[in-house]
Amino acid sequence: MSRTVHRSGLLVSVLAAVTGGLAIAGLTWWGLWHFLGAKAETPNQLDLSRISLAVAAGIGGAVALVVAYRKQRDAERGRFAEVFGAAAGQLGDPDVAVRIAGVYAMAGVADEFSARWRRQQCVDVLCGYLRLPYQPEEGASHLVSKSQRIEDHGTAVERVYTYRQNDRQVRDTIVRVIAEHLRPSAETHWSSCDFDFTDAVFENADFRYAVFAGRNTRFTNAMFLSGRTVTFEQARFLGKRVTFRGAIFRSAAVFDRAVFAHTAVDRADRDDTAATFAEATFGSGGSFEAAEFRGTRTAFDRTTFAGERTSFANAVFAADQTTFERAVFDGERVTFTGAEFTGARVTFADSRFYTESSSFDCAHLGTQIRWRTGRTQEVSFARTEYHGTVSFADTVFGGRKVVFAGGDFFGDISFRRAAFDAREVSFDRPKAWVGVHFDWDESPATKPSHVSPTPWPPVLAESASELAS
Repeated sequence: MSRTVHRSGLLVSVLAAVTGGLAIAGLTWWGLWHFLGAKAETPNQLDLSRISLAVAAGIGGAVALVVAYRKQRDAERGRFAEVFGAAAGQLGDPDVAVRIAGVYAMAGVADEFSARWRRQQCVDVLCGYLRLPYQPEEGASHLVSKSQRIEDHGTAVERVYTYRQNDRQVRDTIVRVIAEHLRPSAETHWSSCDFDFTDAVFENADFRYAVFAGRNTRFTNAMFLSGRTVTFEQARFLGKRVTFRGAIFRSAAVFDRAVFAHTAVDRADRDDTAATFAEATFGSGGSFEAAEFRGTRTAFDRTTFAGERTSFANAVFAADQTTFERAVFDGERVTFTGAEFTGARVTFADSRFYTESSSFDCAHLGTQIRWRTGRTQEVSFARTEYHGTVSFADTVFGGRKVVFAGGDFFGDISFRRAAFDAREVSFDRPKAWVGVHFDWDESPATKPSHVSPTPWPPVLAESASELAS
């Protein structure tokens, strides 16, 4: 069957070459006739012979070129299949040294064959190895198997567990090789490939300066273990979809000066385009200092931030939508000091600030509305809970609407020197109102008229319901 298809394809290519040659010859003659004034004369027998030989030689040359090209392409395919299969076989070898050699062999295949789909196949194999089940406690073990004897309803059962010997070394090599090919200094770049690390376990993850420019970059449900390096400092994520959804960071994760931006997005794809950390867990804190989030959507929905310190200081959130809905900020300290939120919609709705200290000092939440339209339509902290020390000192609130309605304020919450430049600002119907400080506390009459409610301070939601009844 394959030979028949191959011969049919070759025949079509030869016929196309012959037809194309005749068409070019005809166009050339027409051009000479029409533009240069060439005149047709009745050819003699010698002229006919010369013309026939020239046409035959041209067609023969075209056919030879087609056949040579097809042979070269088939030879390249055969070589790729051979070296790709050999490298994949090494990755499946029980000996750790052979598997490490297989990593470099597969990387060499990806470097040699520049066709995107072939390079992608090699990348998929390396990523697939990282997605295999892995027991970190056995990662450095020389054992290849371990037996365990258990009692099951009075019957002794022996179970044998098989391990890939010293697999930690192999996995660290894969991560290092991939990261090196994603940096601008790499001799051969893999940045345009898609990377799928779904459910992968990372013990070391050093992706500093890496450029992920493929359509999809997935770290969905990835596990980053404690006590090891987890850094994406100055990395650039330029693809359509970048997801760390459900990822667990047991070590402090560093994303300082990282850039999340879509280079080009079709209008039809805008709803499916995002950089998301939704439902991720930062168990030892995380740093996004001076990071940039651009494009269509940035999502930290239901994300948990714990640990000693979480920082978004001086970060720029310029995506059309930035969402921290139902996010939980726990631990000792979280800071958004100097951060800028300039998208059409920014929301921290239903989020919870449980840290000892939370700071939005000098942040800009929303842009100034000009004329009838403006970029920021709403900044929402609706139903958000604030406990401990929370500071919005010197913060600028812009946009069409800023909503703090239904909030739970209980602690030491400061809005000193905050600039409420939005058209509407609402603190209506809070669940609790303890330890909240504004510049107009001593003189409520100086409160800006666009800040509600009036009179001030706000009436609690339960009290408002009782008054209404």
